[in-house]
Amino acid sequence: MSKNLSVISDVILHIENVNYTYYDDAGSHVEVLRDINLSVRRGEFLSIIGSSGCGKTTLLRLIAGLDKPETGTLILNGEQIFGPDPQRGYVFQNGGLFQWLTVEKNIATGLKARHVYKENKDRVAHYIDLIGLKGFEKSYPHQLSGGMAQRVAIARALINNPKVLLLDEPMSALDSFTRSDIQDKLLELHKENKTTMILVTHDVDEAIYLSDRIVVMTPRPGKINEIMEINLPHPRHRGGTEFLSLRRSILEKLHLASALPQPEYTI
Repeated sequence: MSKNLSVISDVILHIENVNYTYYDDAGSHVEVLRDINLSVRRGEFLSIIGSSGCGKTTLLRLIAGLDKPETGTLILNGEQIFGPDPQRGYVFQNGGLFQWLTVEKNIATGLKARHVYKENKDRVAHYIDLIGLKGFEKSYPHQLSGGMAQRVAIARALINNPKVLLLDEPMSALDSFTRSDIQDKLLELHKENKTTMILVTHDVDEAIYLSDRIVVMTPRPGKINEIMEINLPHPRHRGGTEFLSLRRSILEKLHLASALPQPEYTI
């Protein structure tokens, strides 16, 4: 256990002995997650990586309260998670924006659902400015690029001041330039809000660029193989020696190192 995690007040999320299974269409028993134990530090940026089907998104959905574990407990800020809650903001892979609402109305949906919009409506303009979409307040999702839509989704999740922001591969469908731009925006938001962020990603470079720690999972049934500390200072340089050394190490842990792929990003 890390020294920081030895101080209980530094931990915001406890995941204890969590297992998750389901039955597929053929009636077969599918074990997705096995014996997941994880403590997440308050205010950290944590990434979860692993092969497709290893249970990364399932784990994120359990933290969100969208699914329930077969066994085990998830405790956020001292309270057990039983279902969805504004304390846990969720950004889906496709953004999940309401197509019939404008940018400002999409961002305001959480405030209106909680009946606190009137006293907080100035925050909508603040977040529009913060995510760099000033001038697009009245635009609809179909008028936005993919990167702009994801910015709206992130702002919509953050405006409720969640204890944890859960990011389910929100940049996977974006081009490299836009993905890099959103990554930098996430780091800005993380620095400003001090929100705990948990990202599911297939992109090793993305995980290293953003994270304080990276959780490496095994293939199904998903187990935590290793938790790696990323001690590189920000801003991080994707072509730097330490960055590339971490990349090779993680790829080896994922059994992909033999291909020796080149860095996805160059500076």
